[in-house]
Amino acid sequence: MQRILEEIQDEVRPLLHRGKVASYIPQLADVPREHFGMAVHTVGGEVFQVGDADHRFSIQSISKAFTLTLAMQLEGDELWRRVGREPSGTAFNSLVQLEHENGIPRNPFINAGALVVTDVVLSHLAEAKKTVLEFVDSLVAGEPVSYDLEVARSEAESGHRNRALAHFLKSFGNLHNDTDAVLDAYFHHCSIAMSCSELAEAFLFLVCGGHVPGRDQPLIRANQAKYVGSLMLTCGTYDSAGDFAYRVGLPGKSGVGGGIVAIMPGHFTVAVWSPGLDPSGNSLAGTKALELLTTKTGISIF
Repeated sequence: MQRILEEIQDEVRPLLHRGKVASYIPQLADVPREHFGMAVHTVGGEVFQVGDADHRFSIQSISKAFTLTLAMQLEGDELWRRVGREPSGTAFNSLVQLEHENGIPRNPFINAGALVVTDVVLSHLAEAKKTVLEFVDSLVAGEPVSYDLEVARSEAESGHRNRALAHFLKSFGNLHNDTDAVLDAYFHHCSIAMSCSELAEAFLFLVCGGHVPGRDQPLIRANQAKYVGSLMLTCGTYDSAGDFAYRVGLPGKSGVGGGIVAIMPGHFTVAVWSPGLDPSGNSLAGTKALELLTTKTGISIF
């Protein structure tokens, strides 16, 4: 596996300058595109990594998998009364679909759906920002996970589309808490800073049937882990989910910070980071790296 990761790093190097960073979030606009990191954690405890795998970056929408897991713990199947489970086929921050479908977001991984999920968490937990951070931190060893407060501030100052989505949701009665409180929690969740190695470790519970390795009690039920994984496959990379499934063959969740996490149930997790994005907002070199991983190993869910 280590040799394969080193081959992948060499093969994707020409792609590092071709993507575009997420310039609409000012704090992310200055991240050099030359970064590349990749880490694999196996259920047996092996770790393989290359490049900038220990460099922390803004995980952005990857955090939606964590808040969804928390919301499923707190709300169970009642959650699906307020958010759908279908691919969107539109941009992750689209307003048009939300209005057409009467304020019910198509899935929990587009921005409107993640705002509803954040609202659910906020309804159950008064300190949603603190609780989400503690939840994520509990999934990894080593240095404490933290918010990048400059990124959170940058998102709050430039997040006009997300504010519009929140007010749309509120107008349809699908946001129960104060919109500013929901947005503040959402912006902070997206600003969590983690490395590829930490992300790969944090997602191990999804490949272990809801169990965090080394713990007696499951984090979530096995069927809930299945639900999160299936949503990652069909909705985790926005309007290019079909292409990602075709090329990579693993459930994945991306973020506009350039990170992508993918899971192979029962076997391993993999996280990759390269800030340059394709037109859909997914890491260009990262997607190619994951495609090469499943091609070279012959391991995918298909």
